[in-house]
Amino acid sequence: MEIVSIIGQVQSLSVLAAGLLISLAALGTGIGFGLLGGKFLEGVARQPELGGMLMMRMFIMAGLVDAFAAISIVMGLILFFASNPFLAAVVNAAKPAVGG
Repeated sequence: MEIVSIIGQVQSLSVLAAGLLISLAALGTGIGFGLLGGKFLEGVARQPELGGMLMMRMFIMAGLVDAFAAISIVMGLILFFASNPFLAAVVNAAKPAVGG
């Protein structure tokens, strides 16, 4: 019965970790885009003739900020929906004790 409790704990902590990965990625991306847009508007307000160059650089940085969030979200979804590597390690460690 102890192995069932351990498996339940591993699954619940994995779901919690996946939720944190997804939510913190969304939060960080939102903050990053807010700062990026604000600094872009400040730069264009100071020197309007550099608007095109600043916009190009803003879009490059927006892609990098968004890529970080996408990677984190994919990792969270894999941990949530795919076979859990932590659970597999617990089951493999428990096989000799169970006898199966």
